Amino acid sequence: MCGIAGWVDYARSNLDTALLERMTRTLTARGPDGGGYWRGDHVALGHRRLAIIDLEGGAQPMTFEQNGRTITALTYNGELYNYRELRQELRHSGYDFHTTGDTEVVLAAWKVWGPKCLDYFNGMYAFALWDAERRELWLARDRLGVKPLYYYPTPSGVIFGSEPKALLAHDAVEPRVGEEELLQLLLPLLKIPGRAPYAGMSEVRPGHILRVSATGRHESSYWAPWANVDDHGDDRSIIESIRALLEDTVERQMIADVPLCTLLSGGLDSSVLTALAQRIRRGSSPVRSFSVDFGDADAPASDGSTDDGPFVKEVVDHLGVAHTRATLDPTLLASSSIRTSCVRARDLPLGIGDLDMSLYLLSKNVGLRSKVAISGEAADEVFGGYRWFHDPQSIGADTFPWMADSAAHGNLHRRIVGYFRKDLLERLRLEEYVADQYRTALAEIPAVNIFDRDESRMREVAHLGITRFLPTLLDRKDRMSMAAGIEVRVPFCDHRLVELVLPLSWKQKTAYGREKSLLKSAAVDILPQSIIHRKKVPYPTTHDTTYSSVVREQLAARLAEPDGLLGEIFDFEALRHASAQAEHGSFISNVGAELALNFDTWIRDYQPTFAL
Repeated sequence: MCGIAGWVDYARSNLDTALLERMTRTLTARGPDGGGYWRGDHVALGHRRLAIIDLEGGAQPMTFEQNGRTITALTYNGELYNYRELRQELRHSGYDFHTTGDTEVVLAAWKVWGPKCLDYFNGMYAFALWDAERRELWLARDRLGVKPLYYYPTPSGVIFGSEPKALLAHDAVEPRVGEEELLQLLLPLLKIPGRAPYAGMSEVRPGHILRVSATGRHESSYWAPWANVDDHGDDRSIIESIRALLEDTVERQMIADVPLCTLLSGGLDSSVLTALAQRIRRGSSPVRSFSVDFGDADAPASDGSTDDGPFVKEVVDHLGVAHTRATLDPTLLASSSIRTSCVRARDLPLGIGDLDMSLYLLSKNVGLRSKVAISGEAADEVFGGYRWFHDPQSIGADTFPWMADSAAHGNLHRRIVGYFRKDLLERLRLEEYVADQYRTALAEIPAVNIFDRDESRMREVAHLGITRFLPTLLDRKDRMSMAAGIEVRVPFCDHRLVELVLPLSWKQKTAYGREKSLLKSAAVDILPQSIIHRKKVPYPTTHDTTYSSVVREQLAARLAEPDGLLGEIFDFEALRHASAQAEHGSFISNVGAELALNFDTWIRDYQPTFAL
């Protein structure tokens, strides 16, 4: 995994080496193993590398040369899981490979197939490719947006990078926040495709490719998470197809020339992946797994979370994996230095509760022994596991279902909005903005010939989860893990699995009245029944009173200072009330304090200007 940065400027041949190095250097955490630069006529490409495959030969940017001239130049972030198969196919087409990794496969695939090569790729990736013959820069992103890619249009080209920080290091880009950008910051449970939280900055949408030429820009879709109605036959054949596809996906994603592990919570999703990984490793060393642990402070709490420990132990004992429990110190978890690291990793104040900090510290622990981790994100979106898939109030609401849930995310959304100044929310028309975005999201869903209203609605709910909720989780996982120098792979984001399961009827997805019944049936022979039937629980968070006390003290100190920009955004009385409740160790009561402290850290560190 890596970080990329650069620009194209058709008005001048800007070969500012120091500027390119400065932009690329901001991504050192994403690529601690080395860096490289390439400059051509009007274009500059930078790269930071986390070496995972072909440790010696995968240096970037990489070029394709012909008759002493550069034809294409590539800076690439990600992994192609089917690069070995593509390599063989491209060799038969006459391409002569000089390295053994996947980067040159991307370069060769572009030479043979052009932009159509994206149809052949199975993986997570974001790349910038310069076509010297056509004088075009192409920016592409994987189908579900596992890997990030931002860009900033200029009058004569674009500036791009894996994270906003790389673009902000360019002289032409400033941390300005307008009304729409602020609205995005006030809605951390909603990700708007293509939007970025700094004025003038955009994000290449998942499954899209952007062509930049001297005459302008054109972004087009090469994949969308939908298909025609298709039940793919009887339940048994569907379950067999899911199992075979999961086995193939996990095996592909275990390819690495460095130590690899799984992130294990004891829930269904991570346990399935760990079990399949262990079966693939049969006869060799056991798979290593990691779980997060808060010591004595992760007992059942009012937010519905439970101690994962007993379930993790049951999976570990059943599979025989080599497991490590990463116990997090609550004082360190609440420290301002860790908060600052997480805000800088995101370039934004979006962290909810201690989720960012705990994931960052877990990633730091994992990084001591492994450079690649397999994680279970997207299983709930693909198979319909969240509470809001099964809650009539959420399903029937004329908005994003997770915002209408009577508990969990819906309650969290209402709590978060309640911490902001009411006059600000009214001026920004936040509710109207959410309603507009909801209508836009629904309009993206292709019409299908379904006469059952309930079935039609469940397809909408699935699409909304994939396109508007899952990206918030993928963003957090990418930023926190890459800030710690590890690569996280997400097998449930394999587009083949999405294409297989999404078109299925809701009746098939919930056979016998069970949530995620297809996934449970596909894994019934490899996991204990207690894990198969374990109820979905939230990501673990600390309930330690020491942690809550530190957060409360930090917020009190900030509220004692002049209001400043923070006071223009937050309702300080609501925050004081939240601070008074935080001592009970409840995740939900800490959310307001955490969010305000994140905003304060971001404002002090990034010094954004607001144009409201």
